[in-house]
Amino acid sequence: MKITSRFTVAVHTMLAIHTFGKDLKTTSEFIASSVNVNPVVIRRILSSLKNAGLIEVKAGSGGARIIKPLEDITLLDVYRAVDCVEDGLFHFHENPNPNCPVGKNIHAVLDESLAAAQSALENSLKSSTLAEIDARLCKLM
Repeated sequence: MKITSRFTVAVHTMLAIHTFGKDLKTTSEFIASSVNVNPVVIRRILSSLKNAGLIEVKAGSGGARIIKPLEDITLLDVYRAVDCVEDGLFHFHENPNPNCPVGKNIHAVLDESLAAAQSALENSLKSSTLAEIDARLCKLM
């Protein structure tokens, strides 16, 4: 199981907007050339980021800009903006057999561990800001 690439594409998109937005129009076509995906993919990501209040997008070829300081945007904010995982990381099988001693108790014994794993991921993402990721990127450029 993998988290969809929407999350990493969204982070890439945000960093491209930040890096190039001062000098260039960061249109979906421009960002798509950096990510190496179809501009439609970027437009969907931009829409999600806009709905989350992280960016604004000017209609037509006006481009996008980040409307919050990078220090105030965590990876968890981006993760949640693009709905990488609906209802948590883990999808429980629908109908464990209630007549089986394992089936009828699987939720009771596994739910807590799965919730802890989800929490650990979210806490890790919450502890990293886009400013920190941008600083690491700048060292490589």
